[in-house]
Amino acid sequence: MVWECMNRTDILSEIKEAEKRADETVANAEAELKSAVAQARRDSVARVQKARSDMSEAYEATVATEKAKFDKENAEILAKGEKEAEAIESAAEEKIKEVSDFLTKAFERAIDVSS
Repeated sequence: MVWECMNRTDILSEIKEAEKRADETVANAEAELKSAVAQARRDSVARVQKARSDMSEAYEATVATEKAKFDKENAEILAKGEKEAEAIESAAEEKIKEVSDFLTKAFERAIDVSS
């Protein structure tokens, strides 16, 4: 065996080298772990920001679409109301003329009767 040929100093040196390599491996693994965790955190923050941005864009698009629908419906209702108001105004003007003519004739009759 190899161990039989080696003296105690050589064996201790080999053990120390193995421990040093093991410590370096552990330190490298810890550094890689820290790096991976940091990258995962950065990725998760980026994903959350992207999701918020996407959600905000979707919200704004939905609000804009609904506002456009509302504005269109509102314009249609106002146009209909204006047409109805014009019709009522026109009818009222005709009625006012009729009432005015009626009152004038009634007044004239009353004057004719009294004279």
